[in-house]
Amino acid sequence: MAFSLPVSDYQNGFNRRRFMHFASGLSAYAMSVSAATANEPFRSQDDPFLLGVASGDPDHQSVVLWTRLATSPLEPGGGIPPRFIDVQWEVADDVWFSKTIASGTHTATPQLAHSVHVEVDGLEPDRWYFYRFRAGNAVSPVGRTRTMPAPHTLPDRCRFAVTSCQNYEQGWFTAYAQMARDEVDLVFHLGDYIYEYEAGRNGKVRTHIGNEIQSLDDYRIRHSQYRLDPLLNAMHAAAPWIVTWDDHEFDNNCAGEISEEAGVDPVAYLARRANAYQAYYEMMPIRSTCMPRGADMRLYRQSKFGRLVDFQVLDTRQYRTDQPNDDRRSSLNDEALAQTQSMLGREQRGWLYRNLLRSQATWNVLAQQVMMGMVNRIGDVEHPEYSMDQWPGYSFERMELMRFMRDRSISNPVVLTGDIHCNFANELRVDDRQADESPVATEFVATSLSSGGNGVDAPENMDQLLSANPCVKFHNLQRGYILCDVTPNDWQADYRVVDQVTQPGGTTTSRAKLVVESGSPSIHDA
Repeated sequence: MAFSLPVSDYQNGFNRRRFMHFASGLSAYAMSVSAATANEPFRSQDDPFLLGVASGDPDHQSVVLWTRLATSPLEPGGGIPPRFIDVQWEVADDVWFSKTIASGTHTATPQLAHSVHVEVDGLEPDRWYFYRFRAGNAVSPVGRTRTMPAPHTLPDRCRFAVTSCQNYEQGWFTAYAQMARDEVDLVFHLGDYIYEYEAGRNGKVRTHIGNEIQSLDDYRIRHSQYRLDPLLNAMHAAAPWIVTWDDHEFDNNCAGEISEEAGVDPVAYLARRANAYQAYYEMMPIRSTCMPRGADMRLYRQSKFGRLVDFQVLDTRQYRTDQPNDDRRSSLNDEALAQTQSMLGREQRGWLYRNLLRSQATWNVLAQQVMMGMVNRIGDVEHPEYSMDQWPGYSFERMELMRFMRDRSISNPVVLTGDIHCNFANELRVDDRQADESPVATEFVATSLSSGGNGVDAPENMDQLLSANPCVKFHNLQRGYILCDVTPNDWQADYRVVDQVTQPGGTTTSRAKLVVESGSPSIHDA
């Protein structure tokens, strides 16, 4: 069905309410399809579980189980008939399913690309479980998941991995092989799960399918291409994931409802965002509360690991104001320091402050996308330059957040970050330019999993960069992830790097082990 606005609407300016009315009308039309065909037996000679299984967003008594039926994932429609299909699911204590804990049936619909999101409730706290799906005569791979500890308990340890930025064209997903051996409780993916660019733009290690993605089918196929990677597929089955997006899940350096590129039709921009958000929901193990409404999707949410860690998962893309200084590296001038600049938006910021005030956890974590450290990236003290796409471009809100956590004595704030394809460990102050201020929080920035190719151990201006930025305690430019071991007494961050990603078979080793003790945000060697 083609759609175009009347000429008068273009002349009078974009009416967001009109777009949302149109989008909601499409949703109502799509969901009006009869469910009668769900009773027809599903049979396929091809495996409908090629995209694997996943779990995510666990709490102390429930978890999301995910799969998506697709016999031809890289084709529109995924090779599945456009009808409702019953999918059975099972949860067991052991990998052989000798004792079933819970089971049921979920109807997979063509409107959601036959994705399955089962929110299994009534589970025991702090327990590992196994799960699988059946569709007709086909059985899925077995996945492993867990619940969080009960809210009132103080666990001895939480072990999780932090990663981001996995450009398919620029490297193999080698690090996931070691991550699977690390036996983590959770995986945090902080954005750029896919890249939207056309085939060949980013490299020749592997090649994307098609042009820059725009349509819903485009986004579905791109997600499927990534999920078919066997190491990524296996890591999803090994432990529950908590995910958030950055920009490449939709469009590079997007800012709220503003495109990076000038002259983009706002109707087309939000229509494309609706496609990206729907495909993201379809492909991620997230709860129904995150289901998009047209071009809007609430992804910020909270997760608790007993009283040991409170995780606040943020969205720093959908609600932000436009990047200042035309998104060019700049000094912290009036534009970057303006009170009108917001990364979080009013509603999300209020939600975050309330959660921090209510927290009774030992550690309080902001799991988010872009670097919060006010890092002079060129190391020139006389003419400093900061990224306007990161928190320095929103310095007033950033400094207010640091001041809030300091003045309210928020317990052990830690920021987890992705985005910039390199490792950082930063001690965060209200104003990082004031080296004599006491640190308020700690930031661990995870490098990319594959984006940027092999990378190097250190930039040529490392000494200059460290000298100009007293807040930076570690910096590295290789690929990998951070393995975090958190106890009531300390937090250890193990920066794991891969010697090469442009060829398969790279080796993952520990590049640096850093520790933060409870009660102090200062970073030390482990």
